[in-house]
Amino acid sequence: MDMLHAMGPETVVITSSDLQGSLGSDFLIALGSQRKTRADGTKVTQRIRMESPKVDADFVGTGDLFAAMLLAWTHKHPNNLKVACEKTVSAMQHVLQRTIKCAKAHAGKGNKPSPAQLELRMVQSKKDIENPEIIIKATEL
Repeated sequence: MDMLHAMGPETVVITSSDLQGSLGSDFLIALGSQRKTRADGTKVTQRIRMESPKVDADFVGTGDLFAAMLLAWTHKHPNNLKVACEKTVSAMQHVLQRTIKCAKAHAGKGNKPSPAQLELRMVQSKKDIENPEIIIKATEL
């Protein structure tokens, strides 16, 4: 992450990593790092790690949704990457769980949902996107 910071960005977030986590192989690891320069010129770095459950489906648009929400939450919490990532990842989980539940219901018992049925339920998830219940916590490193 330091190499990425050296290229210029203050904030770096790596998502959907298959690194081995403490919760096992059914979880994805996300890592974040935010480097800020204080008024006195000293640099402060906040690093976080999150583990979120994998969802057994292929969705389209999750990266775009993640990037948009991370941008919004880091704007709202510019000095707290932990909170911004917790809100982003928790909102993603709410959207994905709602989407998979609806897709399975439409596909019918025992049938695999089609790509069309797996379209992200963003409108139905509006409240979760705007004010997510924090269900995935970050650990500061």
